[in-house]
Amino acid sequence: MATLPPLFLPLILFLSFNSSLAALLNLNVLSFGAKPDGTTDSTNAFLSAWTRACASTYPATIYVPKGRFLLRSVNFRGKCNNAISFRIDGTLVAPADYRIIGKADNWISFQYVDGVSIYGGKLDAKGTGLWACKNSGKACPSGATTLSFSNSKNVVVDRLTSLNSQMFHIVINGCHNVKMQGVTIIASGNSPNTDGIHVQLSSGVTILNSNIQTGDDCISIGPGATNLWIEKITCGPGHGI
Repeated sequence: MATLPPLFLPLILFLSFNSSLAALLNLNVLSFGAKPDGTTDSTNAFLSAWTRACASTYPATIYVPKGRFLLRSVNFRGKCNNAISFRIDGTLVAPADYRIIGKADNWISFQYVDGVSIYGGKLDAKGTGLWACKNSGKACPSGATTLSFSNSKNVVVDRLTSLNSQMFHIVINGCHNVKMQGVTIIASGNSPNTDGIHVQLSSGVTILNSNIQTGDDCISIGPGATNLWIEKITCGPGHGI
């Protein structure tokens, strides 16, 4: 039987070692205690997966399998050592009691991140209870934005669906180089303040091939938005762009 020259052995060990490292960077939220039953609080499991991915010196993927994952308000914060991707086959759901996230500014937020991507998945903020409260004239919390990016750069959101946000669906604030495509946003035509995508104090933002149905502006543009490109948007119901 032929034997490998001695020079090949270090190379094989190096490739084997790096293959093992690559496998460790595919982080399934189930491994951190998340439950896909829609009732068990999985917030800490998602934060633990983020902490692991953020500390890695190699690009990391956080995988959310099929199922419904209950999250309270959660803030994914940088600065991280690498690019991080969320690949979502399941649905992230807010608590049924709108007051739990309703007093926070955001339900799911990213701050000071560089190179975060979100592919697929659904975000169900269950905002109908808060809309009813507001329409009744009672004292209600102002409500949370479903997904927020602030002070971040090199962000990609692809084929994400946002349902029934309490307030704005997606906010891009103080960011640079953001691409959103294939996004679907759905809320009732009479839902208050449910802007689809709001952009402010940001540059290099591209929004493509998206379907937005909501009770307020489909896309709203605040102060300080520069180099903004919007193309192939279906809007309605909603107040336009």
